[in-house]
Amino acid sequence: MPDADRAGPSTLVKAGDTHILVDAGRAVVMRMAGAGSMPGILAAVLVTHLHSDHVCALNDVITTHWVFTQGHATLPIYGPVGTAQFVERQIAALEADIGYRLEHHEALTVGPQVKVTELEPGDEFTVNDVRVSTAATEHSPARPTIGFRLEHEGSVAALVGDTVPCAGVDTLAAGAGAYVQTVIRRDLVKAIPNETFQDILDYHSGVTDAAQTAARARVERLVLTHLVPPPTPDQYPEWIARAAKHFDGEIVIGGDLTTVTI
Repeated sequence: MPDADRAGPSTLVKAGDTHILVDAGRAVVMRMAGAGSMPGILAAVLVTHLHSDHVCALNDVITTHWVFTQGHATLPIYGPVGTAQFVERQIAALEADIGYRLEHHEALTVGPQVKVTELEPGDEFTVNDVRVSTAATEHSPARPTIGFRLEHEGSVAALVGDTVPCAGVDTLAAGAGAYVQTVIRRDLVKAIPNETFQDILDYHSGVTDAAQTAARARVERLVLTHLVPPPTPDQYPEWIARAAKHFDGEIVIGGDLTTVTI
């Protein structure tokens, strides 16, 4: 949901000097700047699925990376099947802009350089010295959808995107230092008399779902993100209290640029 104080779904992972962006919701580049990062220094972008709220600013990431690196660096993008076509179409939509910049800036001699790798659940790869593994998540009818487990020097973060509880999430989150889960408040959503809005109930984890997954997976901390409806800071304790009924580890909720160190 658009909110004056919250950008779209996106998480920046810093592992040493390696910066990895997971999803690219609206205003992501501005939030990256606030987090001490920029598209030009990204080692990779990981995409969980192709719902618009998770990828609508990917064109901004691609363009900003291109301009700031003057076309001398390639942006690696990893995502489920369909990501390559999506990225290709994003670049095609920017055709006029790319032409203007190539004509105006002598330093720019080529268009945006990207390398898209489409993933199947269970694939593993490395981004510099960060090991990344994947598993299937459940967000039907959005399919395929995947989550990511990032490991670096003994620290583990699981970022699973939009999903209901499933075996793939359990696999990714097992023993993680931080389990980052998108959540809705089912009670509040049910109270909103809008049929389309009610539809989100069947393919997102609720706060209780996320807390139960965190307990089952024995994670150190649960990080709630993609909060629907978006709470105000004075409402955070209520969200945390609901999760704490099912998970006795650390629970993190906050505004944009909230930072968790593992």
